[in-house]
Amino acid sequence: MITNTIKKLLTAGYLLIALFAYPSVSSAHPDGLIRLKSHHSVSVTIDRLQTALQARGMTIFKRINHAAGGKKAGIYIRPTQLLIFGNPKIGTKLMQCSQQAAIDLPQKALAYKDKSGQVWLIYNDPFYMADRHHIKGCKKVIKKFSHALAHFTKTAVE
Repeated sequence: MITNTIKKLLTAGYLLIALFAYPSVSSAHPDGLIRLKSHHSVSVTIDRLQTALQARGMTIFKRINHAAGGKKAGIYIRPTQLLIFGNPKIGTKLMQCSQQAAIDLPQKALAYKDKSGQVWLIYNDPFYMADRHHIKGCKKVIKKFSHALAHFTKTAVE
């Protein structure tokens, strides 16, 4: 729900001001995914993300190579890899605010090559997830989660 103040700012063409003034407004696509162009291959992008996460003590639960799985089934898809990771110190706090948030945890990041050859890294926007699960009273945790993911994913794609 957009407040009248945000509507006025958006109408006046002050989108950036609105995003910074109201941090709960997501800069993600309406589907709740944040998309970053990568300057690397799919494998290197996920390698870089995994290295950055592990350096900060994050748990890597699983790395899934969907293209390799498709190949075993005799079906081709462009390079596509998923990394499942988390940090119980943050995830558990989110689940305390809304236990149903556990359906979106641990966090996932997907790297894939599109039809034009561009590699993308996408992940769920924590603010979108908070809205989806009606998380209240955890703004500080969501903000920390969002900033950490932005840092890790930026490291992976640059």
